[in-house]
Amino acid sequence: MTLTDIKNRPDRIGFGILMVVLSSLFTALQDATFKLASADVTLWQLYILRSVLLIPVFLIVAAIWGEGPAALRGSLRLWPMFRAVLFVLMFFTMYAAITVLPLSSLAAGLYTAPLFIAALSALLTGEAVAWRGWLAIGIGFAGVMMILQPGSESFTWLMLLPVLGGFFYAISAMVTRSKCRGIPPSTMALSLSIALLITGIAASTALYLWPPVPAYISASPFLLSSWHVMGPAEWGLVVMLAMLMFGIGLVLPAAYQSAPPVIIATFDYCYLIFATLLGFVLFSEVPDGLTIVGMLMIAGAGLMVMRGGQ
Repeated sequence: MTLTDIKNRPDRIGFGILMVVLSSLFTALQDATFKLASADVTLWQLYILRSVLLIPVFLIVAAIWGEGPAALRGSLRLWPMFRAVLFVLMFFTMYAAITVLPLSSLAAGLYTAPLFIAALSALLTGEAVAWRGWLAIGIGFAGVMMILQPGSESFTWLMLLPVLGGFFYAISAMVTRSKCRGIPPSTMALSLSIALLITGIAASTALYLWPPVPAYISASPFLLSSWHVMGPAEWGLVVMLAMLMFGIGLVLPAAYQSAPPVIIATFDYCYLIFATLLGFVLFSEVPDGLTIVGMLMIAGAGLMVMRGGQ
């Protein structure tokens, strides 16, 4: 099948939904692993080591099922790399607050993305959103607001960082759908790993040459401290993150290539449920009643879209 055939093939909505639910699970596990690792290694250290492990793997996958020897050159093209940069920005806004916010709050802030996606769909892809789709997105967004609880004592301005991440995620989804639909997922995953490697090297070099004052390092060691010595447990986390990123890198582009963004974005809300459950199991972050109601609203929005949101 040629790239033109891939680009012009009909939507596969059921497959796209399956892929995005898997991506949501892998992403929640990845973020929980980052939170676990944040006390022992730096974000940039994880970026570099994980990318060093993943880049050869994605090159092999691309050689077998993707663009073959042209995958490396293809991964450096404008639109795959622009998409990768958007993901790097999204990850930064998420992980800048990951040490101080519950996973459920991070997830809720990030998943304002479907609202941005719905607003931008007609403009960037020409895919109009029907009234049922707008209603579903509105209900899902209201559920997110119930989890965030703006104006309450539990709300902090740090929660706006994941919301900014949601904007970057929305733009990346639009780029995937409109500009990268004919590009194999392995090539886009390779682009992301290269972008994360470059980001990790640049940030580590800058911190080495211009180390922050100790007070700043104490306030945000995950972002600003120097590299840590790693033992078997830390290497195990790096390997786990590499495996999860391998899965995300392949299934998430496939999801947005297979179905309209408004449908994929709504089922992407499953991440909220997975993140909240992992926060409870791993970090004793107990969701309150509003959080539970918000998750039910999000699930209802997903069912509305599945029954005809476009």
